[in-house]
Amino acid sequence: MGPTNPPAPTMGTSINQTSFARLLTVNSIDDFCLFAPPSLSNISDSETFEVAWCTQQRNNARLIPDGTLTGVSFLKTDAYIQVYGYGDFTKLNIPEGDFGGELDPHGAFGSGNPIGGNITSNITGSDENFAEWMDYDQFCLRVCTSANSTYSAAQMCWHELDEMGCGFVMPGNYNFNGTFETCDADVAYPPGWYPTATVSGTTLFSTFAQFFTGVANGVGYTVGDTVTPSAPYMTPSSSNCVTTATVSNGVDLALLGITSSSSPTAGASVSGDAVSIPKATGTASTFDQVQSGFTDQNFLR
Repeated sequence: MGPTNPPAPTMGTSINQTSFARLLTVNSIDDFCLFAPPSLSNISDSETFEVAWCTQQRNNARLIPDGTLTGVSFLKTDAYIQVYGYGDFTKLNIPEGDFGGELDPHGAFGSGNPIGGNITSNITGSDENFAEWMDYDQFCLRVCTSANSTYSAAQMCWHELDEMGCGFVMPGNYNFNGTFETCDADVAYPPGWYPTATVSGTTLFSTFAQFFTGVANGVGYTVGDTVTPSAPYMTPSSSNCVTTATVSNGVDLALLGITSSSSPTAGASVSGDAVSIPKATGTASTFDQVQSGFTDQNFLR
């Protein structure tokens, strides 16, 4: 689980608003966690050392203060679960006006953003580890739990479109601020995939790669597409939605004398690149459960 984390997802751990645990759990609309800075910092500057914040006392993580979240949608699909929402994320040490960023299990150094971050879910019936993730006033978090012959878990949680935002990478109904809902949903195409034709019953796709320029070993390079699409190919439909009044843990941190959620930390500056993924072909309608899924979390302002 990583040196900062408990050996397994655990409910009922002590409140510790200076914790450096980095184990997320995503089980339901009122039992999930997010990565956010341990002290006041932009997402882009703190990706490697962010910590877990949870809606419930669990995983030795920090507690998301009641009143932080103003709207949450929890989607269940055959390929992934997705939780996204709105709130006052200054309460999670994210400065007002921050442009956000993407968190995933790779990062510029291959050790994850944040380093040592892990994720679990019991959506399949028991607690399981899922090896990859991506995390974006708005956040979105997808845990890819299944795959088939057309879409791998890595492709369903593709993590190199960090400038495109939640609505592009994790499309869905974002007109729910003020509402807390759990829904079933259709499966979206992998981020950046666009069907172009059907040949002999097989769907062909084009893929979008984010434009990026950089310098490696003193040599400049450019990757990605020069034309950026305005939207994903489609927004999947949702159904069977059930609403709840709010997401709350009932803990009054001020009453406990806890007035600060920050703690000292050493910052890090990271840079990354974007590369295109191979063109994909194929068609399938069923997904097989995978023991090591992929996840992606994003914050966007």
